[in-house]
Amino acid sequence: MKASAFVYPWDVNGDPAAGEFVAGLGVRQATLASAYHSTRALTPRHPHHRIVTAEHAAVLYPPQEARWSGRRLRPYPAGDWAPGDAYGAAAATLADAGLEVHTWVVLAHNSRLGADFPDTSVVNAYGDRYPWAPCVAQPATRQYLVDLAVEAAVRPGAAGTELESLGWYGLAHLHAHDKTGGVRLGETGQYLMSLCFCGTCRDGYAGVGLDPDGLAVAVREALEPLWRGNPAGDDDDGRAGAEKALGTERAALTRAWREETARLLQEDTVTAVRAAAPEGFQVLLHADPVPYHCGANAGVDAGHILGVADGVVVPCTGGSQPLTPFAEQGREGAVLAANFTIVSGMGGSPATLAADAARAADLGATELRLYHAGLASDGDLAAVREALAGLG
Repeated sequence: MKASAFVYPWDVNGDPAAGEFVAGLGVRQATLASAYHSTRALTPRHPHHRIVTAEHAAVLYPPQEARWSGRRLRPYPAGDWAPGDAYGAAAATLADAGLEVHTWVVLAHNSRLGADFPDTSVVNAYGDRYPWAPCVAQPATRQYLVDLAVEAAVRPGAAGTELESLGWYGLAHLHAHDKTGGVRLGETGQYLMSLCFCGTCRDGYAGVGLDPDGLAVAVREALEPLWRGNPAGDDDDGRAGAEKALGTERAALTRAWREETARLLQEDTVTAVRAAAPEGFQVLLHADPVPYHCGANAGVDAGHILGVADGVVVPCTGGSQPLTPFAEQGREGAVLAANFTIVSGMGGSPATLAADAARAADLGATELRLYHAGLASDGDLAAVREALAGLG
């Protein structure tokens, strides 16, 4: 089973041993970040640093001025955490070590964009903006995301791409000094708090026959019991909870408009990437098989997305069941990559990787993704090396 390890350019650049080290894990591919959100990352083996702070979302290569000149929304170059063509330098090192390199592109997750252009952000039913979450319904934002995907995905020498956050982002967000866990929202609360009420979305709701003001009131009323400590809806099924909270017809129309918005963005983006890429270039989406889910793994309809992209990367650290809806489509040749966290300090279990991979294969996985070769300790990676050697 083909395995790929996620890597940042700063894990590789400046470390002469990095390419051979990653290849020595037993992976055939490196999925290398070319556009990434802000982060603070550990680099446990780098000879010159231990912590890298990426201060804002950025492209990790020089953006093309001809593409972005005069445009209001444009990608931000990286600072000293990934200067120049950091992606290109790292990609060359990894390729020289015998690895196939694919780009890793983060799209609708950008706090810097939301800070500089607040009108681009998701707005909840209370009027609060989520600067980390660009609203994917807004035409200018959609065009920015499509063009960013093309530029960041089709880098010189890349054999494919993995597109993350290609859909709705919502409330859930890894944030420094986060203080949002005081009320347990559950599936239903997360969904309701992720519904957008910016001007574009309000028009979209009206276009399918909803009263946007009435919908916002209904969302706030449905959330009120949670703020008082009384769970509402069905924590195990946000769809059922939303229907109970909003009413079946209102919930269905809300979902239909949002899901169609995401589907069209995914179609447009994949089409544009393929048009710019060489023949045989692989396009995968980080995906969740529950269409109303928000976040890095965009909620998708399994049948639809496998008719659009070459496959999906599916989070499997908590169990491989999310693979099942994709496998059930029976799409010959589709890539179903099971993504496992291999950093024990981040909830991963590298010691059980072989067994986890076998279970994922039984459920239809065709490939593995390992998050994250640059963040994991030597001990974690020794377990990964042993597991991959056993898988053959």
